[in-house]
Amino acid sequence: MHDPGLAALLLNREMVLAALATALAGVMRGYAGFGTAITLAPIYSMLWSPREGVPIMLAMEALIAGSLVPGVWRLWTRRVTLPMAATACSLLPFGAYALVAVEGQTLRRVIGGLVLGFAVLLASGWRYHGRRPLWLNLVVGAVSGIMKGATGMSGPPVILYLLSGPEAARQHRANLIVFFGMVSLVAMLPVFWYGLAGIAVLVRVAALLPVLLLTVRVGVSLFGRLPERWFRATAYVFLFAVGLMAVAG
Repeated sequence: MHDPGLAALLLNREMVLAALATALAGVMRGYAGFGTAITLAPIYSMLWSPREGVPIMLAMEALIAGSLVPGVWRLWTRRVTLPMAATACSLLPFGAYALVAVEGQTLRRVIGGLVLGFAVLLASGWRYHGRRPLWLNLVVGAVSGIMKGATGMSGPPVILYLLSGPEAARQHRANLIVFFGMVSLVAMLPVFWYGLAGIAVLVRVAALLPVLLLTVRVGVSLFGRLPERWFRATAYVFLFAVGLMAVAG
């Protein structure tokens, strides 16, 4: 901490706010199987910029992706989740071009709008309730991959699609964990390709990752103990507030 450059990166209001947001995102991810990207992408983009905030979030997501998979490996639905993940991974680099080509404030507001719309749909109770044929799995995966590359968020279409199925809550959670685990690892490739993993990104990842790892475990421990309706209500309010701030900021 004697390096003034390092101190300037870590000892500031933005890092405090980022740590608080990271803790909330970690609990959500551990409990529900999602929440890291859709919570942190808009917040990090507001605190820094999409070109710095999104890579920070992607790096943290990739580093924790594998930690939850072993615990749910026997539960996920391969017929639906595997083609979605494969398609998302193949199209992700095309979406990533927007991260370097689109102006930062515009992209931040797009991210906020997506989060806001997603929160409204979740709270309304709307889900897709039709069949899940292969072609539709591929379409949802494609949209998700492009969104992941451009905004860091692959969750909205996948979550609304997967949560509509007949599986039990534990299977829904397993499908989301495995899908996000696969996509998150591939999402780091464009970050390095476009040279977005600079020293500021790496230092902030190193500082925030322990917070995320710890609070993910807290969320895992709450699954099955905390009533789901309480968790859902809190998550909806938080997502709505984050999206609104990102759009208005």
